[in-house]
Amino acid sequence: MKHPHNRRAFIKMTALTAAGIGLSNGLPLVYANNLQQAGRFAEPAFIPSRSASWWTTMDDLQWPQKHVIDKIKRRAEGFAKAGIDTAIIFGFGLRFDFSNYFGQVHGYFANVAEELHQHGIKLMDHYSCNEIERPRNAAEFKKMHQFQRHTVLLYHDPVAAKYAQYEGHFFNDICEVDLRDGSRGYAPQYQFETFCHNNPGFLDMHQKYLQRLLKEVPIDGIEVDDMCNYPGPATCGCKYCRERFKRDYGHDIPPFGEKSFWGDTSKETLEWGNYENPVFRDWLRMKIDSVADHLKMIKQTIGEKPLMTCCSNTGPIILNILSLDLEKLAPHLDFFMLENVGINVDNANWIAMDAEALHQKDIAEKRGKAPAMALSYTIYEPGAYFGWALSRFWGVANWSSTLNGRLVEDPADAMEMEDVISKSNNWEKQYSNLNYREGVDVAEVRLVYNRYCKENGWRNTNGKEHWDSAAAWSEQLVKNNVGYRFVRYEELGDAELLGKENTPLILDSVGCVSDKQFVAIKTYLTKGRIAWLALPFGTHDEKGFVRATPLSAELVKGRHKNLVMIESAVAATPLQKLIISGKFQPLIKQIKGDKRWAVRTRLYNGKPVLHFMNTALKPIPHPTIKDISGIPVLKALDSNITDNVLEYVINSNKINLVGVSVMSPELSNAKRIVDIVKSKNYSTIKVDLEGIKVYAVAGG
Repeated sequence: MKHPHNRRAFIKMTALTAAGIGLSNGLPLVYANNLQQAGRFAEPAFIPSRSASWWTTMDDLQWPQKHVIDKIKRRAEGFAKAGIDTAIIFGFGLRFDFSNYFGQVHGYFANVAEELHQHGIKLMDHYSCNEIERPRNAAEFKKMHQFQRHTVLLYHDPVAAKYAQYEGHFFNDICEVDLRDGSRGYAPQYQFETFCHNNPGFLDMHQKYLQRLLKEVPIDGIEVDDMCNYPGPATCGCKYCRERFKRDYGHDIPPFGEKSFWGDTSKETLEWGNYENPVFRDWLRMKIDSVADHLKMIKQTIGEKPLMTCCSNTGPIILNILSLDLEKLAPHLDFFMLENVGINVDNANWIAMDAEALHQKDIAEKRGKAPAMALSYTIYEPGAYFGWALSRFWGVANWSSTLNGRLVEDPADAMEMEDVISKSNNWEKQYSNLNYREGVDVAEVRLVYNRYCKENGWRNTNGKEHWDSAAAWSEQLVKNNVGYRFVRYEELGDAELLGKENTPLILDSVGCVSDKQFVAIKTYLTKGRIAWLALPFGTHDEKGFVRATPLSAELVKGRHKNLVMIESAVAATPLQKLIISGKFQPLIKQIKGDKRWAVRTRLYNGKPVLHFMNTALKPIPHPTIKDISGIPVLKALDSNITDNVLEYVINSNKINLVGVSVMSPELSNAKRIVDIVKSKNYSTIKVDLEGIKVYAVAGG
């Protein structure tokens, strides 16, 4: 993971992005059980809940020297005391930089696995397979040693690099080819060159490495990172990519600079491309196909061991340029990880991440309720607690990770990985050990996000993309304490599944719609089901071609009684208007206290639990330390909320609270009884969150 502080921040820095369970007749409905999944899925060999990074350094290559072995023992004991159940390797990231040292690296890993297993802790490897550090000048060399220190920097000298190889495959021969000048594909944001996902030499080399790794190290799972293409759309022009583009899509790659295909190449690299050209859309599809096929090979090679990759974003159009598409990778994955919280103060605005978190969770849900986790970076303990709290609010596993090496210099008061998360983990184990896998989100509405819009680069006349509307809806739903889940492209094309639930279906700026999806939506409406529709809708088909007449015209003409026309959430507040008009009644309505505490309801074995998360956090910046973007590092968290005594009216037919008390790591072992006054169909509850700044949970 090599980003300004994560991939989300990298995408934000380019300025190219905009700032699953339902209810059926009042009963929880596990959607994943209704969807026929393509391909294999079996229960993983283990389920992570409290994961943490196992940091490696250059010194660890001195294994098996005694001081390295002693450090492994101490850290394994520390992980056990911190309540960590899964350790994930971090540091030996760009794995083929270490091709001359695999014996030492694997020996070290095997020693780590042995010690962790004695404490009942699982070990996952984590590496990037398709990148090698290759700074191209003095400035790039200096930048790498300033901001890429979280990976162990052991790379080939420019002279030695000409002969660097593994299993007979010379690295220079299997790199991507830049269409601009024929040079090797290079990502200046990270100072590395990239191997081609279509190159059979690279695929052979990677497979043989995986086979060796599995033979020499008793790892429990693997995360193969960076299954994408950081150099951008101008790679790769090698013969294998050219042949595949011609074979699979019937096209030749146009010469670089041809505006009808490449668009305005005077802009930033990530803005290149003309989405009006179907050949360009096919080019992006082919590149994503290549990554997916590579991941399929990885899964076939490692067999039953759980496989994960990294994906901090699943929604914005920009992901096409990076060849990053989690929905296309999903059939080959066992765990789903969202890289979410960075180390700077901006990340206190967590609402901006809620849509990505729930979208990624839905992808995992439809994969057969696969485990989902959120990775949160931190320097200090408050950041680790914040990341842990978000994971519990979202109902996913937590992966906590320090990230000291991402700064120019490590802070003098930096803490060990196990120490920053120990308090949160051990509090949870003792007082609120809820199994996130048993949690069922109470969803009152279903928010449509259709990947066809993203992969075709669809935007409305105001330049807004479909993900902008999904993110805007997410923010309004969170602020009104309305539970929601996503409906993605497969479910949207299944009339039977759509009709199984009577919660409103939100269709906001769904520009690209397939014929199959349109039939399913019409069938759904014909049955009297509810849909909220914000135009445009169905202006293009699933391949990105313009329709002669938008599909919305036929929908409106149909005069469906429960089709409600609304404004887009990007420009208005449609949810508030629906509530005021009486067309929608949330299950939870706040009547007293500061409304900036968000509430999310989840059922555990049928019993409701309320999770509270502060949307008005006040980040305390470090007075001197800043991250790679020049933004102050998060030192601590305070709250802008002063009225923390909250009252709610809850629909007790859907959420029946009995014997509930409030708990939080910030209250230590204290429990506060929640006052409940019941009436015929509703309960009024009083929740005291005084002294709590970040997170609380209320359950029986």
